[in-house]
Amino acid sequence: MCSDGLEVWFLTGSQELYGEATLRQVDVQSREIVALLNSGPEIDVPIVWKPVLTGAAGIRRACLDANSSDTCIGLMVWMHTFSPAKAWIAGLDLLRKPLLHLHTQANLSLPWAEIDMDFMNLNQAAHGDREFGYLQTRLALRRKTVAGHASDPVVRARTGSWARAATGWHAVQGMRLARFGDNMRDVAVTEGDKVEAQLRFGVSVNTYSINELVAAVDGATPVAVDEIMMQYDNTYEVAPELSPMGDRRESLRYAAQVEVGLRSFLEVGKFDAFTTNFEDLGGLRQLPGIAVQRLMAEGYGFGAEGDWKTSLLVRALKVMGRGRRGGTSFMEDYTYHLGPGEPKILGAHMLEVCPSIAAGRPTVEVHPLSIGGREDPVRLVFDAQPGKGFVVGLVDLGDRFRLVANDIDIIPPDAPLPNLPVARAVWKPAPNFSTSVESWLTAGGPHHTALSTAVDIESLEDFAVIAGVELTHIDIATTTQRFRRELQWDQAYYRLAQGLARG
Repeated sequence: MCSDGLEVWFLTGSQELYGEATLRQVDVQSREIVALLNSGPEIDVPIVWKPVLTGAAGIRRACLDANSSDTCIGLMVWMHTFSPAKAWIAGLDLLRKPLLHLHTQANLSLPWAEIDMDFMNLNQAAHGDREFGYLQTRLALRRKTVAGHASDPVVRARTGSWARAATGWHAVQGMRLARFGDNMRDVAVTEGDKVEAQLRFGVSVNTYSINELVAAVDGATPVAVDEIMMQYDNTYEVAPELSPMGDRRESLRYAAQVEVGLRSFLEVGKFDAFTTNFEDLGGLRQLPGIAVQRLMAEGYGFGAEGDWKTSLLVRALKVMGRGRRGGTSFMEDYTYHLGPGEPKILGAHMLEVCPSIAAGRPTVEVHPLSIGGREDPVRLVFDAQPGKGFVVGLVDLGDRFRLVANDIDIIPPDAPLPNLPVARAVWKPAPNFSTSVESWLTAGGPHHTALSTAVDIESLEDFAVIAGVELTHIDIATTTQRFRRELQWDQAYYRLAQGLARG
């Protein structure tokens, strides 16, 4: 498990009516359910059992304790027997942590020949969870419901998807995001309401002078730079001109100096995400390239041209995908192949694509960059590892945020790309090119995205539910006509729901 000390609390509901003997059985069986949940590889966060709850005071206290815990990222709740739901009102009304309702039962099969009323009184989760489900709906709680036995890998997988979403939500709560300069001039989609973002996601987004970063870069010690240079030489294929005897070795050394300074700035300021902008480089000699790529690979969120919304999203997905196969990267839709053969999308960026999605060992190269007005920047160059994933963008619609996601199949390029000196990914979007692109444009999806092969789409859906943010998902079943209607329904729903929430 890659939980970093985080945990999900497991609450079991019952009542005093059944007597001490029955409650002792509830206690034992709820522990067994937790053990089953923790027994497989599907859930990356430990599920921690908490004492059985039988009354309003204890329930309220458990919810308050969860709210104040720095390690509890969410509650998983199960009504083992019949727990009158009015006892849960005060606690759930105060709850500020993600919630999963597990509808399960202690026994997998019914012992038909042995069932009596004692068995029925003890094993009535089908009864109790319906009472609990009603109250959650009455309180309009955002939650996930998973039904099935805890021994079922599918139940654990769906629970694990929610737990990963909860880790992403925990990561953005109180997250500090540094913007070096503003967003690219005259660009619309990278703008957004930073106050609303802090209200909705908990992230603090603030601008810092590029010269503060320059000072950190200038303060990098030769020893620290040497250490990064050694990592470059040992980890990647270094182009001959950047090798120890190469005539452009100094360009690589300055790139390493930028990495040392940038990492120091982020660590000292306790930042988990950042943005840069090629229009505001101050005293930097290069636009940060390899430094950004390597920091993303370590888990930092990033957005180019001041795009803090994508930086936030990359960070959340990095945390959600930690310890899993695949990777997550900042990405941009650049250009299309429309034929012959099946249409596909070529994604890339000027420099900043994360090597966590690389198919092989990246090369370290230096090439001219026609924008930015600085020295030729150093970058990692590679093709993305083929596989299934998604791209997702976060947009500010003025009255709400919207996530726009598209399932994709990353494939090798049709031919080598010897003259394209940047990291890149080629993919086929679901359900097909025209439906995907038309739907994306209709939804107002951005050109900057987060691409992930480490996070499943269910986790993204769970994250959207936890955050109370609209998610439009373009998948194999999407049609442009249905998608347009769904956008209209979402617009009506979210405007009404947010108006009620703030009324």
